[in-house]
Amino acid sequence: MKAFFIERYGKQNGRIGDLPEPLVGAHDVLIQVRASSVNPLDLKIRSGEFKMILPYQMPLILGNDVAGVVLSTGAAVKRFKPGYEVYARAPDNRIGTFAERIAVDETAVALKPANLAMTEAACMPLVALTAWQALVEVANVQKGQKVLIHAGSGGVGTVAIQLAKHLGAFVATTTSTANVAWVKALGADVVIDYKQQDFANELRDYDVVLNSLGGDVLEKSLRVLKPGGQLISLSGPPTAQFAQEQGLSWLLGVVMRLLSSGIRRKARQHGVGYSFLFMRADGIQLQKITALIEAGVIKPVIDRTFPFDQIADALHYVEQGRAKGKVAIAANLKSPSP
Repeated sequence: MKAFFIERYGKQNGRIGDLPEPLVGAHDVLIQVRASSVNPLDLKIRSGEFKMILPYQMPLILGNDVAGVVLSTGAAVKRFKPGYEVYARAPDNRIGTFAERIAVDETAVALKPANLAMTEAACMPLVALTAWQALVEVANVQKGQKVLIHAGSGGVGTVAIQLAKHLGAFVATTTSTANVAWVKALGADVVIDYKQQDFANELRDYDVVLNSLGGDVLEKSLRVLKPGGQLISLSGPPTAQFAQEQGLSWLLGVVMRLLSSGIRRKARQHGVGYSFLFMRADGIQLQKITALIEAGVIKPVIDRTFPFDQIADALHYVEQGRAKGKVAIAANLKSPSP
């Protein structure tokens, strides 16, 4: 089958070529890929940033999100049948959605929202699960609480704003000048233009901050939280608890404890909590997200759609950091759409 894969780590690596068909285990669903999408995680995996946490074998097919049609199922699969339209975030240890077909454990798969096209559905799993696990599972956001979501125009940010509003939160976000009106339309109550304002001087007494940016923003975020608040970071530094949850070695646990010691200490000084979130595949949570999508609560935001044979261009476009929402990969398009 055709796939986009790397044979070694590096920022510009990757090509389309022929690789063996995926092996379908007893609990797997074999999906004909109709669409996928690009996430910053794909770039980090390609560059080798996560090779200590996720030790992949080469050649490695990239891609974490998929929407498509079930071709066949393993003997133990009960919930899905050939012909079902599904979507998923492939589990960490078996990524590879930039391909014609992929086998995914059924526990990571959900029925595709009926009101979304394949490209729209493929843009949702990773970012929506990230927002869900941060706001619902970790933060347990309640009606009336105040939530700051950094990078509101990004893939996670666009979904997190919509989900936080659904949960009844008062939502602030940060973005650039060009996107202020745009993120307000997503539901943000307060929008901080980071080119003209410093969010740490503008916001106070927030219950939750969801951070996906660098260390300077991470530390400044402590100042906007009320005592007992929670700082949840998608960009690190990882903690020893994360190492334990991932089943990493004792040594890596020690390293991560040291890496996060500074921000954890400062969080304690401010009377707030710090946690690092590395989202996981979860079909049950994704099915709950499907219900919200079909109810019109959450809508996908797509910047551009590239054809399969231009995946390298799509990765480069996302690497520039200016995409609004997600960048989709479609199976049978000839040129990128604006």
